[in-house]
Amino acid sequence: MPFHSTPLDLAFHALSDPTRRAVISRLAEGEMPVSVLAEPFDMALPSFAQHLKVLEDCGLIASEKRGRSRWCRLERARFEEAANWMEAERLRWAERLNRLEAYLDNAEGNDDGKAV
Repeated sequence: MPFHSTPLDLAFHALSDPTRRAVISRLAEGEMPVSVLAEPFDMALPSFAQHLKVLEDCGLIASEKRGRSRWCRLERARFEEAANWMEAERLRWAERLNRLEAYLDNAEGNDDGKAV
């Protein structure tokens, strides 16, 4: 199956943590230096950097050194891959539910009033 890949697994693992999801939400506002990105989080910078490493390793963010600061930004490609996987699953389940609904409608039409 094309959607079952290690990078996608890593992305979903990274998004399972509330701190990392909050980092993603902040970066949706635009790129920013790590020092600014870390401000609202009540943790030491080395601990925060570990969260950034997880996000960067799975391809959800990228960072680069600019002068004395490290800047982070979102990487849209990994989000698109995750969204494509979720959409394919949504369509698959929608089709299953449609088939179930059709089956139940057909079963009701064939019911002769007898209790099962």
